[in-house]
Amino acid sequence: MTLPRALDGIRVVDFSWVRAGPWATRWLGALGAEIIKIEWPENERGRLPSSTTPPELEVNFNTSGNFHDTNVNKRSLSLNVRSPKGLAIIKRLIAVSDIVLENFSSRVLRNWGLGYEELCKIKPDIVYVSMSGYGHTGRNHNYTTFGPVAQAVSGLTFLSGLPEQQPAGWGWSYMDDTGGMYGAMCALTGLYHRNMTGKGQHIDQAQMVSSVPLNGPALLDVTVNGRGSRRPGFPPGNRAHWPGTPLLNNYRGPTVAPHNAYRTAPGGYNDWCVIVCHSDEEWQRLVQVMGQPAWAAAPHLATLAGRLQHQEEMDTQIEAWSLTLGKYELTERCQAAGVRALPVQSAEDRVEHDPQLQHRQMYVEMDHPALGVRKIQNAPFKLSETPARNHLSSPLIGQHTREIVEGLLGVSHEELLAGYEDGTFWPTTRKRFPYMEDMLR
Repeated sequence: MTLPRALDGIRVVDFSWVRAGPWATRWLGALGAEIIKIEWPENERGRLPSSTTPPELEVNFNTSGNFHDTNVNKRSLSLNVRSPKGLAIIKRLIAVSDIVLENFSSRVLRNWGLGYEELCKIKPDIVYVSMSGYGHTGRNHNYTTFGPVAQAVSGLTFLSGLPEQQPAGWGWSYMDDTGGMYGAMCALTGLYHRNMTGKGQHIDQAQMVSSVPLNGPALLDVTVNGRGSRRPGFPPGNRAHWPGTPLLNNYRGPTVAPHNAYRTAPGGYNDWCVIVCHSDEEWQRLVQVMGQPAWAAAPHLATLAGRLQHQEEMDTQIEAWSLTLGKYELTERCQAAGVRALPVQSAEDRVEHDPQLQHRQMYVEMDHPALGVRKIQNAPFKLSETPARNHLSSPLIGQHTREIVEGLLGVSHEELLAGYEDGTFWPTTRKRFPYMEDMLR
């Protein structure tokens, strides 16, 4: 028996694009909501161009691997909402929906005639989630952003980088994905409020502001200690202590040692394992795992202060040992002894070789009509009674236009044909895909 999903029966009109907004609706879809993605090929940056298109396939609107991973669990309606007919159709759709979500800058949907106040006339209890860069109020509400620039202004970029070097930022556009999770949380909160009170609301989420709390206790360092964050001595994530810096690092208290990434066999680009010992007791456990080498019995390494003072010597010796083992074997030995150690994993490691992620079904295969069978990220959490799961591959652009317009809204097939001819459902200057021709026949 198929278990129900938490958001079965909830319909979301999704105006979002690129990453942050689509990431929010992706998870609402995994929880069971019906997601109708509104697209227009002339301005859909999320589909093209794409370096994630498999080399054997033509690059087009339907072959982006990144788009596929970002937009599972959705249906696609291709619609020019800036035309009178398109605007009328989208308002009919919103009238039978529960949530509207968009991630444009503050004025865009209002200029289209789809602002919150206007939609309340159509659907008084609509939950309207806006995910703009700077929010819909304040001096800079019309600023446009992207994940990396939102990180910069939030303070996160300042904290990331090597000592005395320029701020580095983060490897991935972290605030796009984190912003998407915030967006899903906001939508669920608004939905709960509507179900309790019968009233909708406008939820104004700002990507930049949402990233500010991720600076952690840096706020307390300023307000309590009167000192600003600084990059010398950073990053503390791998190395316990940088020479010439205080032993208090990254607002997490005294540093510990060993606390580093160590090269493992066979010594390739991604052959590393992170080892951390939080106490003298844990250090002694690591000494046991290493076979109690003579160098580890030196009195100056018996205490945390000594290990920090002689970190270079200690790390050199640890790495001489770690290079004799593969990162997974090293992990197993350390974990069995109660030492905190885990391998540094690449994308291939995570998808193909991590037994825990395989057990948790983090990457599942889905059959996409253009891309074929590909692995897609699954929900990173488990619900015992209402499972979250990927149930639809990402849509081809406009794939569900007839299904939505005729089946849900009751528009006649003749009106659908006319909408394709006059540019309501697809630009008249752009060639239609074969599945569109089949839809029209």
